[in-house]
Amino acid sequence: MNHFLSLLAAVGRAVISACTETGKVAVFAGTGLSHIVRPPFYGRLFLNALLDIGYFSLPVVALTAVFTGMVLALQSYTGFARFSAQGAVANLVVLSVTRELGPVIGSLMVAGRVGAAMAAELGTMRVTDQIDALTTLSTNPMKYLVAPRLLAGTIALPLLVLVADILGVMGGYIVSTAKLGFNPSAYLTNTINFVQAEDVISGLVKAGVFGFVIALMGCYHGYNSKGGAQGVGAAATAAVVSASILILASDYVLTEMFFTRS
Repeated sequence: MNHFLSLLAAVGRAVISACTETGKVAVFAGTGLSHIVRPPFYGRLFLNALLDIGYFSLPVVALTAVFTGMVLALQSYTGFARFSAQGAVANLVVLSVTRELGPVIGSLMVAGRVGAAMAAELGTMRVTDQIDALTTLSTNPMKYLVAPRLLAGTIALPLLVLVADILGVMGGYIVSTAKLGFNPSAYLTNTINFVQAEDVISGLVKAGVFGFVIALMGCYHGYNSKGGAQGVGAAATAAVVSASILILASDYVLTEMFFTRS
């Protein structure tokens, strides 16, 4: 009986801790969003964050998208060949890349690169009392450090994913025409005729949500880090892990909203 009560108490503590942490994140996100729409605005900080999240993440996202499209074409061709449906390769590639693989894989790559960097930067500022110094200088840390990053992440990810969609489809085109023997013009015609605006728009909306999640987790864990260098490292790890989990969870919710018909 004592063991059962101990287990029950441990589960209760875990649930309460999870609810408390969720509430803290929600309050942090709400505060950050409120500062986005209220002056003053730090345009230079926003542009710097946009450049860091968007432009400097472009190489890794581009390479990931190209090879994802290539692998997807090879795998789908192998599967469809069993049913003599090789002609559907172009359709599957463009649908998978625009709806799912472009936004999800691109966002996971950005989470690994940008989320950890944000957490480490803000965590270092926290443990060296630089954030407290901003408050002393009458500068709101949420407005100065968090709001520009949240806005930049929300805007940069859809732009990155749009490039990833194009390059992913291009990767499938290259493999299909150079290795699998597809007619180039027929492949492009099938791709253009099959893809719909809803497919692309849904992926870009997902990317905006994922970008906000990445910036939110990076800022939250960095802003609340403690314990010196070890705490900064833990914050960076937590930012990447939590952002990756939330990306996958929110991907399911958004897919349910966009593509489930009653």
